[in-house]
Amino acid sequence: MESTQFVILAGLVIGLVYGAVGLLSGFCLMSSMRGWLAEGDGRLVRTYALAIAVAIAASQFLAVSDMVDLSKSIYLQQSFSAPVLFLGGLLFGYGMVLSNGCGSRALVLLGRGNLRSFVVVIVLAIAAQMTLKGLIAPARIALVQASQTTVNANSLPSLLATLGLTEAPARALATAAIVIVLVLFAFAHPAFRRSPGQIAAGAVVGLLVAGGWYVTGYLGADDFNPVPVTSLTFIAPIADSLQYAMLSTGLTLNFGVATVAGVFAGSLVTALATRRFKLEGYSSPRHMLRSGAGAALMGIGGVMAFGCSIGQGLTGVSTLALGSFVAVAGILLGTAAGLRGSLRVQPLAVA
Repeated sequence: MESTQFVILAGLVIGLVYGAVGLLSGFCLMSSMRGWLAEGDGRLVRTYALAIAVAIAASQFLAVSDMVDLSKSIYLQQSFSAPVLFLGGLLFGYGMVLSNGCGSRALVLLGRGNLRSFVVVIVLAIAAQMTLKGLIAPARIALVQASQTTVNANSLPSLLATLGLTEAPARALATAAIVIVLVLFAFAHPAFRRSPGQIAAGAVVGLLVAGGWYVTGYLGADDFNPVPVTSLTFIAPIADSLQYAMLSTGLTLNFGVATVAGVFAGSLVTALATRRFKLEGYSSPRHMLRSGAGAALMGIGGVMAFGCSIGQGLTGVSTLALGSFVAVAGILLGTAAGLRGSLRVQPLAVA
């Protein structure tokens, strides 16, 4: 099997596992934030924190072992626009609240029969493609060019290295500090400690991020036919998946498209096996309008931020890239604004 074929197959398997875990555990940043800020239930946010900790620890292990060169990813660039990353995160986070979930969650719910998620996926894909290569792309590019800066330190370890530490101790210190804080935060919650399913979900999702790096950066490494070094992310892959569905004869499969297909299939199979499959639709035209508007914001914002709540919140952060922390700050602030305060998204009236 050629390396590209192996990467595609591995992407499908990673997606299948993520889809099953996502359906069974309810893994989602928006649900986590809502449970923590609005409902007083902190279990899901602890699951997300544990996933970040595992993703960072495992990914940095791959990097320090010279199995994967994370600097080849899109996250560790020497030039980036912090304002655009932050603004994109804000738009994505607020859109996530409007749509009641991120792109990956929409794929999982679509596999369960939620037809609202079909609209979210399609609108997100169109908006993302418009921002990547279409009508909105020139404005995005102009914003990036006007505000980007070139930095000497593009990651937390390289920032610590400017203080006099060598590369290995700087990486170990940054990794240990963040992982310990996240693990303590997760397991300090008694209800989370009594939830083995949520603990397993956080660990598995974190390992899937590292698995993506390992597959594309190590097993898929080929000097004659290289593949992009990447891992779990959903904005551009969802856009690419829609384009592939329409123009497959002129395009080639890649890791991201295979992952998207796997997430949907994994959720569908799990929903059917556990009898959770149920067709659901919109309650009103207003509900559909709000959901579509949120999907558009996620597509636009996700491209500007170089990722979503998974693509930056887990995969980007696992590289310890400074730009990823900026984007995640925007996502968290946008989500919080949609859940609380004067910009809070009001619940729809039940007919």
